[in-house]
Amino acid sequence: MSEGRGRVRTGGYVGFADLPNQVHRKSVKKGFEFTLMVVGESGLGKSTLVNSLFLTDLYAKRAPNSAKDRINKTVTIETNCVEIEEKGVRLRLTVVDTPGFGDALNNDKCEEAIIKYVANQYEAYLQDESGLNRRNIVDNRVHCCLYFISPYGRGLKPIDIKFMRSLHDKVNIVPVIAKADTLTKSEIRSLKARILEEIEEASIRIYQFPECDSDEDEDFVEMNKDLKESLPFAVIGSNTFIVKEGNRVIGRQYPWGVVEVENPEHSDFGKLRNMLIRTHMQDLKEVTRDVHYENFRSQKLSYSVLNTDITSTGYSTTLNTTLSKTITNTFNTNTSMNESSGPKVVDETDKIIREKDEELKRMQRMVEQLTKQQNMLAAMQKQ
Repeated sequence: MSEGRGRVRTGGYVGFADLPNQVHRKSVKKGFEFTLMVVGESGLGKSTLVNSLFLTDLYAKRAPNSAKDRINKTVTIETNCVEIEEKGVRLRLTVVDTPGFGDALNNDKCEEAIIKYVANQYEAYLQDESGLNRRNIVDNRVHCCLYFISPYGRGLKPIDIKFMRSLHDKVNIVPVIAKADTLTKSEIRSLKARILEEIEEASIRIYQFPECDSDEDEDFVEMNKDLKESLPFAVIGSNTFIVKEGNRVIGRQYPWGVVEVENPEHSDFGKLRNMLIRTHMQDLKEVTRDVHYENFRSQKLSYSVLNTDITSTGYSTTLNTTLSKTITNTFNTNTSMNESSGPKVVDETDKIIREKDEELKRMQRMVEQLTKQQNMLAAMQKQ
């Protein structure tokens, strides 16, 4: 055996090098979970794309809405869960759809139902995590949100900017350009550059691909670089098999030819599927767990601790009422600050956060003063 600084290397084979294989076997036996949310205006092909991504039909039982239903339609949340098995690996896929988004005449608050759903999943997971039975927790947290951008405009609409700014600190957002077969290659390049520019101007944080380590495989490094450069993905969806030159391909038949969904010359569909399934699904789950959920959890627990301290002083009624007004829905704070764009919104957000921090500090000082007064009164009574 040779000993180095803090590390010992064995001269022979012991067997713990097989630990990754043990983890692999247990993971495969347990199965995997992934929740994908799709958001965008009606008619952009969200359902078709999801079916194309996972080669299944999640919406077979959905009935088309009548004209009357569409007039009175509001944003609703629909979840479809299916178990997919491939080469012995089971995936519990939950697709969260948001029919009605952006379809009303007044879309000022269309993102509120989606924000509430994301927060409710975090809340449910936190309760399960804090309960007695923690062995079989079902993870319904939203790991990725595909936001569909219309190809018919010249960039992002106000509703696009407002939605992404409201959700970017709560879920991993991956923007996609829908129905890319309506655009030429030059139009796609121009639209992608315009969208990325507007995202940066609005200070929106979309999903950031992780940096590759120096020991990563060269093919993976090249693929990761290609995926970064392809954002936002310009995609085409189809559930139809077409025979082209003797081969069955998924695509769309037009008078001038066939558009192949999986052809990289025609769309970024293959790149999006590789990102979601083959290369970055685990990273999307880890970012959700370590960043977005942890932010929610820390806020929730800090408020619970402060609320407990106030209650223990014996002055709970007045202080709890004041505290509730101060910290209610802090997780959704920036929802009400999305009327304008650019640095002004960021400044307003920082201002609100500073004000809330100062208010919490004032409440903590009040708790400390009340605790001291109680201790003094108790000491006087003993005397």
